[in-house]
Parts: sequence; C-alpha cells; structure tokens
Amino acid sequence: MPEIINLGALQLTFLQSKDDTAGGLDLFEMTLQPNARMPIPHYHDRWDETIYGLSGISTWRVNAKDIDVAPGESLFIKRGVVHGFINRSPRPATCLCILSPGVLGPQYFKDMAALLSASTPDPAKMKETMLRYGLVPVMQS
Repeated sequence: MPEIINLGALQLTFLQSKDDTAGGLDLFEMTLQPNARMPIPHYHDRWDETIYGLSGISTWRVNAKDIDVAPGESLFIKRGVVHGFINRSPRPATCLCILSPGVLGPQYFKDMAALLSASTPDPAKMKETMLRYGLVPVMQS
C-alpha cells in the first residue's frame, strides 16, 4: 500500500522506498497545489533526481534557470546541482520523482511534515533536518 505524506500544499505518495529496493531508488508521486513551492533552493550530496511530468506543469529552477516539466516530459538533476520547484499554474501539477540511488526514504518527509505542522515552523530545525538527510540548503541573494 502506498504511503501518503502531506506537507501543506504538497502531497507525496511513496511508491517504492530505499527499503523496498535495497537502496536502488526512492520513487514517489508528488502533487503540487497552485503556488506550492520548495521554499529553500538546495542540492543533494548523495543522489541524483529524475522528474517525470504526469499532469499540469511544474517549474523547476535548476542552476538559476527555469525549466517547465509538462506531462510526458522529464528532467534529470545530477547530485550537487542547486534546484527548487514551484507550481505557477492555477491547477495542481503532479510528477513522478525518482531518486537514485535510494538513500532518502519517506522518513525525511515525515520529519519535515511534523516541523511544518507547528504553529510557527522553526527554520533552524528545518535546516538541521535537511542537512541530516543529505539535502544542503543554499541561500540565494
């Protein structure tokens, strides 16, 4: 049974995790509501990420360049490359996210969901959680 994790305007449905694939990959479907975004640009130090558009259009900022991912289109983000995303459209956008190798798993998203559910999320705790799981935040000016 897929595991569903809600992060406010983002919803993830974990289809395969590092535990299911002996570390081969993490696979989840991500639905972004209108104006949903990853507020902190970041990079991964231990895995690559491939995005495959299922519905709607999500915009990925990769190395300071905006790339739209529509249904049937894909985007490869190599480890170490700074990126973030947003849904600028008035409709939800859904994409498949493949992390290879699988080293993240669903626990990171559960931990972030718990932090985001606080009345006032603590940015320092969010940064610490990101770093603990291998996501390196990059503050851009």
